[in-house]
Amino acid sequence: MNIFVIMKRTFDTEEKVVIDNGNIDEEDVEFIINPYDEYALEEAIVLRDKHDGTVTVVTVGEEEAEKELRTALAMGADQAVLLDIEELEGEVDHYSISEVLAAYFIDKEIDIILGGNVAVDDGSGQVAPRVAEKLGINQVTTITKLEVEDRDVKIEREVEGDVEYVEASLPLVVTCQQGLNEPRYPSLPGIMKAKKKPLETIDVDELDLDEKKIVAKTNTLDRFLPPEKQAGKVLQGETRDQVRELVGLLRNESKVI
Repeated sequence: MNIFVIMKRTFDTEEKVVIDNGNIDEEDVEFIINPYDEYALEEAIVLRDKHDGTVTVVTVGEEEAEKELRTALAMGADQAVLLDIEELEGEVDHYSISEVLAAYFIDKEIDIILGGNVAVDDGSGQVAPRVAEKLGINQVTTITKLEVEDRDVKIEREVEGDVEYVEASLPLVVTCQQGLNEPRYPSLPGIMKAKKKPLETIDVDELDLDEKKIVAKTNTLDRFLPPEKQAGKVLQGETRDQVRELVGLLRNESKVI
C-alpha cells in the first residue's frame, strides 16, 4: 500500500505569539509537527503495519522543515520529501501549497493520503481537500475511525452532536481528527534509524508548474493580537436597575445590540 502523509511545520502550541509591525516574530521560536498531522502519521503507520507498503511524509516549506521531517521518520515513517519553496517568488497561501502538493502527487501511485483536520496556526483545513479536488480523488474529512479491507474503506467522522458512517474506496484522501488514535513518541532506536532513512528535497522549479500561476490568491492586510481581557463588572441594585444597566453596557460599550 502506498501511503502518504501531508505534514505541516507549525509553532509549538506552548509558544507565545509575538506580532512585530504586522508580522509574526519567529526568532527563537520552537517549531513542531502540526499536532493534527500526528494523528494522520500514526494512522498511516498503523495501516502500513497491517497492510504492508510504505509511508511517505511530504511537506511544503524551506530547509528548516527537515527537523520535523526527521521527527516523522523517527516516529516510524519510511521516507520523507521536502518540497522546497524557498526560491518561489511572492506570497504563498493554501492555494499555492495545494498546487505544489498536487504537482508532486500527480504522477505517484496513491492508495491513500492522510492529513490533519486543520493546522493549529491558522485552522483553515483547506489544503488536503484542495489536493483531493485537484487530483480527482475521493475525500472524507474529520475522520475518527478508519478501516481498510482490500480497496474498500469504512469511516466514521464527527458531525455536530452525532457520528456519520461513510463507505468509500481507494484511492482516497482523508483528514484526521483528535480521537482517531494516540500518536506515538519517537523512540531512541527510531531516532537513530531516522538518520539513515531517505529524505528527498525537491525544488519547486523541478515540478511541472507555472510558478507565476501559483502565487497566493489571498492577501494579508494586517496581523494583530486580540485585545486583553478586561475585568468583569458586578451589577448592583434592584433587578430592574441591573437589567437597565446591562442593556446600556451591551449597547454602548460592547456594541452587540
